[in-house]
Parts: sequence; structure tokens; C-alpha cells
Amino acid sequence: MGEVVNLNKYRKGRQRLKDEKLAAENRVKFGRSKADLNQTQAEIERASKELDDKRRE
Repeated sequence: MGEVVNLNKYRKGRQRLKDEKLAAENRVKFGRSKADLNQTQAEIERASKELDDKRRE
């Protein structure tokens, strides 16, 4: 005879694994390091300053 399995625990465990996999994918997809964020912010500020300088000319 097989082992008795609590179906609620099995279902919740399966959902937890699915959620962990999705979280790992999202970390790769959306996660950026602080250096990347700072570099992007500096590029935005530089582009904005360049645009403002061109408007004043």
C-alpha cells in the first residue's frame, strides 16, 4: 500500500515551487544592480542637461 499524502500540503508545496521559480525569473528579468541604476540616472541627467543647453542657444 502507498504512503498517505495530505493533498492540501502537496498542492501548497507545488504552488510554492511555482512561485519561487517565477520570483527567480523576475529577479533576472527586472533586477538591476545599484551601479546600473546610478549609470542610467547619470545618462538621463546628462541627456536632459544637453537638451536644456540646446534650447538656450
